[in-house]
Amino acid sequence: MENDTLVSLEDLGYQGPLLEDGALDGALSGGAASPEFTKLCAWISTELRLYCQLEENVHATNCPSEAEAFQLEMSGLLSELACPYPVLASGDITQRFLNSTDCLLLLTFLVSELEASRMILVNKPEKKNQESGSPMFLELKGICMSLGMSKPPANITMFQFFSGIEKKLKEAMSKVPSHHVGEPLMKKALGPVHVEKIEAINQALVKEYEMRRKMLLKRLDVTVQSFGWSDRAKTHAEKLASVYQPLRSALCTKSNISVAHLLAARQDFSKILRTSSGKIREKTACAINKWLERVPNQSAQHCPPPTPGSSAKHLPSI
Repeated sequence: MENDTLVSLEDLGYQGPLLEDGALDGALSGGAASPEFTKLCAWISTELRLYCQLEENVHATNCPSEAEAFQLEMSGLLSELACPYPVLASGDITQRFLNSTDCLLLLTFLVSELEASRMILVNKPEKKNQESGSPMFLELKGICMSLGMSKPPANITMFQFFSGIEKKLKEAMSKVPSHHVGEPLMKKALGPVHVEKIEAINQALVKEYEMRRKMLLKRLDVTVQSFGWSDRAKTHAEKLASVYQPLRSALCTKSNISVAHLLAARQDFSKILRTSSGKIREKTACAINKWLERVPNQSAQHCPPPTPGSSAKHLPSI
């Protein structure tokens, strides 16, 4: 099977060091503790993301001590791919992908998934933008359906199409109170130059917040990993994974905010609510807050009493 796997990897375009004689056997023996093995799995994962809409991503490790992070990420990917092999997708996460037999089975499964994804793309190539449902087409289709418009004829011009949307919008707006939608946040007309600059700013913000989300998700993964360190928690590792992985796979890193959201924003978006306000606290309050309220203020306990003649403004703030 090792030779078949090597041939398949070479056919898929892999050009890493594991193609050399005996290198794959050594990596399979090391399993999750082998950085070379994790690099190969990370490469296959990256290739799969080009053809499948996957939320999970597998990163290569740099040392054996990072094996647990790889096991968690790979377990999430296998869950998303609906892996049929219980030895790979169930049981204690920290005990997965440690022997050569399981690692070879893992590679065989991942390689077959990548091969199947490429075959599907060849046999069923992507259709044109409108037929496959490009974001712009889906947005326009949603507008037409929301306004109750029929399918426009094929020979209609863009001016006629948007004029029809404008007419339907005015009809809909006439049936609701004048302040139902609210005033737009962006009142100035935007030209092509403005839109281009706003798009550039938005792309910079998207990249920034994508990095922040990745950091927060990594912190979440590490925190969940720490829950399984105790001997008692290790007995419930499978139950923890079955609860956590579906929730984790639903958390994505990319933002879907676009210039259209800015144009659609109303003035109430500019009202910034404090995180301690009543409306916000209704959704963020939890049982632990009651315990925090009982904890005495440490700064008040250690604050020295005022000396005679001293001014209150010199006291530390409490």
